[in-house]
Amino acid sequence: MYGVERIKRGLHESLLNINRAVENLQILYSNTPVHSKCYIWKFENRIVHALVGSANFSTNGLTTPYREVLAETTHDTFDPLNVYITNIIANSINCIDAEVRAERQRLPGLEARETEYCRMTLLDPRRNEVPNYSGLNWGQGHERGHHTRPNDACIPIRAEYIQQYPELFPPKQTVPRKYNGRGRAQRHNDSIEIIWDDGTNMEGLLEGTYDIEGVIYPKQVSSFPEKSILGSYVRNRIGVPDGARITRRDLERYGRTHVDVSIQSEGVYYFDFSV
Repeated sequence: MYGVERIKRGLHESLLNINRAVENLQILYSNTPVHSKCYIWKFENRIVHALVGSANFSTNGLTTPYREVLAETTHDTFDPLNVYITNIIANSINCIDAEVRAERQRLPGLEARETEYCRMTLLDPRRNEVPNYSGLNWGQGHERGHHTRPNDACIPIRAEYIQQYPELFPPKQTVPRKYNGRGRAQRHNDSIEIIWDDGTNMEGLLEGTYDIEGVIYPKQVSSFPEKSILGSYVRNRIGVPDGARITRRDLERYGRTHVDVSIQSEGVYYFDFSV
């Protein structure tokens, strides 16, 4: 929906990085408001296969079972579909020429707040310290015989975040999804894409369980397919050896004890850990 909303800086910069890094790739933004999802394969400039439906081009959209749908189109639709696509491309611009949407603006239903990011602390508010066996130090539970690895980590989603930022942390699905085509059973978790401020991308999960007035919400953000991806990334960024315990002093030496989280589009999150 670039034609209506423009694009947020975090997602835009990630797409620019991909556009520069991948050969024979061109990313365009449509000035026409487009909400359709069309996946088209061409040979010698003629459509040979096409899918249409509701699934966004994202991990969340393409791999979460039953959430979205894509259906094959019939050959008799190829010509009108090609006309539709041609008209959209004719009114599109290269991503390098795009206008970036301001990051700070009101979230729907949150008129009292001027920003759309949630500041998520990495400390235990009661002790003002990084928890010993949870959060960034979740993997340290191996010292107690827990089935974790030293770098396993998560970022807690506190109840007040959910209450203040319902757009960022929606309720979890209530019926488990059995299979997503990639060999993992769904446990009421939705996958998300995480874009970090330094350009790093990783897949994540909104997992765990918070029961707030009978509604189930996620309790933490972790990385996928390995929870250690997040822990290794943070340790490398703040200058702590792999597998070592992270302390408040480590974070303060780095210059930040929190992460600012915003949503770029459905299922795509921006994590700002910059100093």
